[in-house]
Amino acid sequence: MGKTLFDKVWDAHVVKQIDGGIDVLYIDRHLIHEVTSPQAFSELETRNLPLFRKEKMVATPDHNIPTKDQHLPIKDALSKHQVDRLLENCAKYDVELYGLGHPFQGIVHVIGPELGITLPGRTMVCGDSHTSTHGAFGAIAFGIGTSQVAQVMATQCLLQSKPKTMRITIDGELNKGVLAKDVILHIIAELTAAGGTGYFIEYAGAAIRSLSMEARMTVCNMSIEMGARGGMIAPDETTFDYIEGREFTPKGEAFEQAVAYWKTLHSDADAVFDQEYHFDAADIEPMITYGTNPGMGIKIKGNIPERLAASSQDSFHKSLDYMGFLPGESLMGKEINHVFIGSCTNSRIEDLRIVADYVKGKKKAAHVQAMIVPGSKQVEKQAIAEGLDLILKEAGFELREPGCSACLGMNDDKVPAGAYCVSTSNRNFEGRQGPGARTLLASPLVAAVTAVQGKIVDITEFLN
Repeated sequence: MGKTLFDKVWDAHVVKQIDGGIDVLYIDRHLIHEVTSPQAFSELETRNLPLFRKEKMVATPDHNIPTKDQHLPIKDALSKHQVDRLLENCAKYDVELYGLGHPFQGIVHVIGPELGITLPGRTMVCGDSHTSTHGAFGAIAFGIGTSQVAQVMATQCLLQSKPKTMRITIDGELNKGVLAKDVILHIIAELTAAGGTGYFIEYAGAAIRSLSMEARMTVCNMSIEMGARGGMIAPDETTFDYIEGREFTPKGEAFEQAVAYWKTLHSDADAVFDQEYHFDAADIEPMITYGTNPGMGIKIKGNIPERLAASSQDSFHKSLDYMGFLPGESLMGKEINHVFIGSCTNSRIEDLRIVADYVKGKKKAAHVQAMIVPGSKQVEKQAIAEGLDLILKEAGFELREPGCSACLGMNDDKVPAGAYCVSTSNRNFEGRQGPGARTLLASPLVAAVTAVQGKIVDITEFLN
């Protein structure tokens, strides 16, 4: 029987099998940031353990850093403490660090791919659930807890049970105005926020193959939002073209040899998955969420369900009460005061281009605060070089400095209590963007149109 893509990469990294179905899995690259690494470094010190392979690690601050005046000292005491600890630990253990002001600094899941740290066939971990982003390259990438961060620091390995495999195939051609974010929100709405629990997912089919690398990252990024351990897409010419020439990718003959291996990283024709789902791209429309988990999504011109089969009615109504919505209600015409474009889901140069292309020559609605936060210094630099910053400024958008920003309420960029925010981030939990904030997840295009119109609309009516 043939192997799945996941099986090929996983099996190549098993150092040892232990009784009880546990594998010792070798980790190729370990990404760290300021929130989950201090405790792990402390554990090394407490147990007097050395850092095993520092050259396999890259660090950057991203979660709770300010996105304005990054050249100034951080004002928030906790944020400053965590960033200072990251700097101290990286200096002490000689770990590669891209701190504030460094040309490579940014959200950890943005800088990995753009620097060529993320490559097909690798195993990658980070103390952050959205590490699944890197699976877009045909890597096995997943988030780990703080104790596991210490485990990788000390051994470059993890004790892991092998997950089950799922394949989600999307065939056909995507409709006008439908982006990768709509694709993944549609899948999660269909399968629920727990539909992938216990699985590693491979995305396949013509619609997936048609996506750019940045769009593929968006899909894999939100695999975790349906409970999956991670998501993967088989590498192809789109992948190789994206990787070639980046800072840390192989060069010359070494690159050609790597590509020859990467071309073997696909599921065999006779590979068997534990679960399979098929979707038609023609059924996917621009999406938006209405509740407090990413599975509570609808077509933007649809209606909130009268009930949610996968949820108890108590939790369903609790979610709607928090959001201020009613069962069966349409969101059309709902006034929006905040728009956030950013996060490890949608903060790459392609996302900024989509927004700038739509808002060029337009103005945001006067009552909307529209904030756009690039995912890295490289994205910021490229946006300025292309003149996107001027287009966004003219349209009334505020372009900030790189960071996780309003994706989560750990920094200064919070949404006020009770306010609605159309956000390109990945989670819409209660208080995720600030205490009492109400988050509606959507694509960069939906966010851009919403900012200009000042309310939720059927975006297909506003596209040329």
